[in-house]
Amino acid sequence: MTSTGESAGPRRVLGIDVGSVRIGLAISDETCTLASPVATIPNDPRSLWTRIAREMEDRQVERVVIGLPRLLDGSEGDAADSARAFAAELGRRTAAPIEFWDERFTTTIAERSLIESGVRRKRRREVIDSVAAAVLLQNWLDARRIAAARPSR
Repeated sequence: MTSTGESAGPRRVLGIDVGSVRIGLAISDETCTLASPVATIPNDPRSLWTRIAREMEDRQVERVVIGLPRLLDGSEGDAADSARAFAAELGRRTAAPIEFWDERFTTTIAERSLIESGVRRKRRREVIDSVAAAVLLQNWLDARRIAAARPSR
């Protein structure tokens, strides 16, 4: 702990998959190498923001990556508008930087992974959003690592 009471340890990145019914949360490890599912929570404003604030504080989140749903042609539709509105509200509630990441196919990838792991349909419904959040966060982490490894010109 520092003199201000804040932890001086490594901080993490929170991945968020915004859905109209549920929100999936995932967290990076302290080295920003691996993303893991955390929770799927109801998209209910009465409890949502308190839960996200608690997760960010408990997990020492320094940055947030929000999935930006794009259409197959790369354009944005209503779901992207919802994700941007969610990010704007989160931005009013936190000082942490917020980034968007293309989340096309993350739910499909998460679903296939859960099926291959033998997860039953009812359980898949309960965890799919957090697994999709982990997929999008892992993609973001991997892209940053690849970009950092490229030689500068």
